[in-house]
Amino acid sequence: MAESEARLKLSPGRSTWLRARKARSQVVFSRRCHRRLGGVHRCERRRLLRRRLLQAQAAGADWKESVNLGSDKPTTRKHKASTPSPVPCRVPSPTAFSTPAPSIPAKDAGQLVRTVGLGRMVLMLPAEEGFTFSGVCRVTCLYGQLEIYGHTMSHGQPAQDVFSTYTHAYISINALCYQMPEKSEKEIRREIRALLKPHLKLADRHWVLEHFSPLYSVILLEKLKSPLVNFISSYPGVSSVFLQENPPTKINYEYVTLRSVGIRRQKKKKRICLSESAFSALEELVSVCCVDGCPVILVYGTQDIGKSTFIRYLVNQLLNSISCVDYLECDLGQTEFTPAGCISLLNITEPVLGPPFTHQRTPQKMVYYGKTSCKNDCENYIEIVKYVFSSYKKESPLIINTMGWVTDEGLLLLIDLIRLLSPSHVIQLSSPNSKYMPTLTSEYVDDMDGLYTKSKIKRRYRGFQLPEFGDNLEFIDEEKDSSPVFFTGHKLMCVRSEFFFCSKNARNRDSYNRIFRDLAVLGYLSQLMPPLPKPLSPLHGLTPYQVPFSAVALRIIHSDVAPTHIMYAVNASWVGLCKIVDDMRGYTKGPILLAQNPICDCLGFGICRGIDMEKRLYHILTPLPPEELRTVNCLLIGTVSIPQCILTNQHGLKGAIPYITTDYNFKLPGASEKIGLREKLYP
Repeated sequence: MAESEARLKLSPGRSTWLRARKARSQVVFSRRCHRRLGGVHRCERRRLLRRRLLQAQAAGADWKESVNLGSDKPTTRKHKASTPSPVPCRVPSPTAFSTPAPSIPAKDAGQLVRTVGLGRMVLMLPAEEGFTFSGVCRVTCLYGQLEIYGHTMSHGQPAQDVFSTYTHAYISINALCYQMPEKSEKEIRREIRALLKPHLKLADRHWVLEHFSPLYSVILLEKLKSPLVNFISSYPGVSSVFLQENPPTKINYEYVTLRSVGIRRQKKKKRICLSESAFSALEELVSVCCVDGCPVILVYGTQDIGKSTFIRYLVNQLLNSISCVDYLECDLGQTEFTPAGCISLLNITEPVLGPPFTHQRTPQKMVYYGKTSCKNDCENYIEIVKYVFSSYKKESPLIINTMGWVTDEGLLLLIDLIRLLSPSHVIQLSSPNSKYMPTLTSEYVDDMDGLYTKSKIKRRYRGFQLPEFGDNLEFIDEEKDSSPVFFTGHKLMCVRSEFFFCSKNARNRDSYNRIFRDLAVLGYLSQLMPPLPKPLSPLHGLTPYQVPFSAVALRIIHSDVAPTHIMYAVNASWVGLCKIVDDMRGYTKGPILLAQNPICDCLGFGICRGIDMEKRLYHILTPLPPEELRTVNCLLIGTVSIPQCILTNQHGLKGAIPYITTDYNFKLPGASEKIGLREKLYP
């Protein structure tokens, strides 16, 4: 008997297997659930399903998969006739930057990334979740609603190019809550399939549907290929500005997938963070622009306080509601849409999703001041601002960017600007670490003398008219009585800046500013490159324009140069292509030299590649079209120079490099001053 029992334990018979099979649990999952949850532990599976049910209930949805999580009864799926489908709804922007709800564990985040082709991937984000990254990519919202740098995207809208560089705080893609209309689950899945079909293959669409949950946003990220990215990346000194090369300690599937697109996930603390006061100010300004129509908004603060970031966010939020925004650039050192040294007026119709060198644009009106600071010539600066501002037609809101020079004479100059431009709203940015500066209320500006204007006469609500703009400003002079400029008053809004990521400080600020100015020049010169898929053309291989000496006048803005040395200053220089009132056709010889700095329209910029003294020709390389070049009759040269990487890294050039020499006498007075400074700018 004992032997038979031992044999039964070692080799069970048919009846034993039947008894064991009947004793098993009767939990049955469909094939779809097996594919979705096959690799997940049972406890984790229960927690995941319960979490999704709670999310659906919180959203007012009814995606209930009646799975008995506590018993062993067979599971069945029930769904009612009313199931959600996304229709975007306006959600306050601060939620996009608030602490994300722990809706999906970090270990499951890799399941929301999938490669869908060469240089293409799909990212799925739950509501109020953010994806912070570095690099450049093209973003398309396939389903749901997104927020990027204040710009809202929904499915059906065109793709946007996003530039998240390490020189600035990183950009985040944030999934927003959207309203869920009543539709059945079958209808919602049919709608998703229809939206995904033009972009994804069948297997990829199945993957999205398997992982989709209520309030999810489906995002397509593509590798960005453009002449701008290719041109800047071709120079070794700045090639890593879009994506740093150092790999992480642990390489996983997500890293490889993101790397194929040209981006990399970054920590949330390095993203763009705005304070609650900033969001409150933005909400009020957007409301005012939508109701009142054309307010004038002036933003000021110290250096590196976040003025440009605030303005970009404001522009993007305004473009969600209105078609265009006007922008007046009064900051000479760190311009937003043009190379440095310009005062310009632009009409912006597209969102701004990157640092300044990624969105160089052609202004409506621009004057080349020629220097990155106006400390030694504030009077000419004020006159140029008046000249450019006179072109503002008051057909859309105007945003004014000012310099970070807000101490001593800079503060008085700012008071002059407020009087002259008469803004309706003044935004003061400050932080606990910034230096103290007075609060520029309307009463404070009324009672203070500016650098060139006097304090008010007690008629606060009498404003000046734009056609009489030049007659209202009288400079303080000992030889004549100056009358004050009247303005209508403004509303002051104080914003506390709370940036957690700022790599600039007092020691390296000049180096960073030089890098940004060089990148802006490179971004402008990228317009010379042929459109894709044509390869890049080196600058020395492009054909320049030939300009006779007698066709244009010359002026060195920042310094007095002897006429015998003027050609040395012009050769291999960054030149402003301008249009003055005088006619140059009556001159037969040249060069023609101007006695003073003109205030005239600047149409664009170029490089003087060389000068032919025998034929008396300038060789100018510029992206300006020929129809605009015909009106150029003046070349202005300022302190803005050609980036050194262009001169030292010319691809395909053999032999001696033009304009580069090793035969240099360092013993000359001033020859060794700050030598090597620009070499240290590019690590």
